[in-house]
Amino acid sequence: MRIAIGSDHAGFEYKEQIRALLESLGHQVTDFGTRSKEPVDYPLFIRPVAEAVAKGEFDRGVVLGGSGNGEAIVANRVRGIRCALCWNAESARLGRQHNNANVLSLGQRMVSLETAFEIVRIWLDTPFEGGRHQHRIELIDKPDGL
Repeated sequence: MRIAIGSDHAGFEYKEQIRALLESLGHQVTDFGTRSKEPVDYPLFIRPVAEAVAKGEFDRGVVLGGSGNGEAIVANRVRGIRCALCWNAESARLGRQHNNANVLSLGQRMVSLETAFEIVRIWLDTPFEGGRHQHRIELIDKPDGL
């Protein structure tokens, strides 16, 4: 799978660890930055990840910050992105099964690295259920709104 990844300074350490995990699992990963723990403005790193996924250049995206909230908000402003902010295994599973989340947001200050790895693995491996959820995805993605 082709995966785009990006973070701000508060998610930098987990980004580096998750990038290594994804590569060890055989995924092609492109890192959109940031490259250190020096303070940055997160939209400058998160929006390019979301835009690249929306354009089909990547299959999925992972974005990280301190809480993951701002990163999810930025990603979800891009048409065609369904970014799930996940904090445990079940939120990751449901984000894929019900919402066909194509971007995952994680907060480095909110979960342990072990939990973050578990969330990433579940999010990667869980298929979208389709069915009744497909109609809802179509409503979300409808260009002229509901």
